[in-house]
Amino acid sequence: MNKQSVLIFKLPELFKILNELKDHLNFNIYNFTEKQEFLNFDKNKYKNYLILTDIKNQIENEKFQLTINKIPDSVHSIIEMINVSLLKQKYSEQSDIIIGQYSIDINSRSIKRNNEILKLTQREIQIILFLKESKSPQNIENLQKKVWGHNSSLETHTVETHIYRLRKKILEKFEDKTFINSTKKGYTI
Repeated sequence: MNKQSVLIFKLPELFKILNELKDHLNFNIYNFTEKQEFLNFDKNKYKNYLILTDIKNQIENEKFQLTINKIPDSVHSIIEMINVSLLKQKYSEQSDIIIGQYSIDINSRSIKRNNEILKLTQREIQIILFLKESKSPQNIENLQKKVWGHNSSLETHTVETHIYRLRKKILEKFEDKTFINSTKKGYTI
């Protein structure tokens, strides 16, 4: 799993301290002293990042930003604040995954369209997310390997049964026959 990243903006002393501890941190750190340097940084490359700065150097229109008003008593408390903010960010990102006209909330294991909500199982969420991320149709063998973590020892009817039940739930709740499509090459969303 990729580590989340903390982009430290105009806090050189804090970067120096955290850099000494970097082997013991569960996130990557990057230091920025100039705004242009920060703006040129390819944040798209780092999907999960948090900006750490002080009150006078806040960056407008940045959603995940931890602003330190005063330096806490210990490095441990700073790291704890960062970890809590990263957890909140991850939770928030998992609460609203858009797939077409649907929104998936991994945290509550539900799929929503307009004001209608359908509860799903963990496996159903995994199937949907795997198919969403796939660039091409996925056959039963790929679903077995990637979603179930099994090779060919799993009966193919298990995958087909899960897909059938998932399609049925979506049809009954949202009257959508085309959410999961089946082709000769496999399943797609």
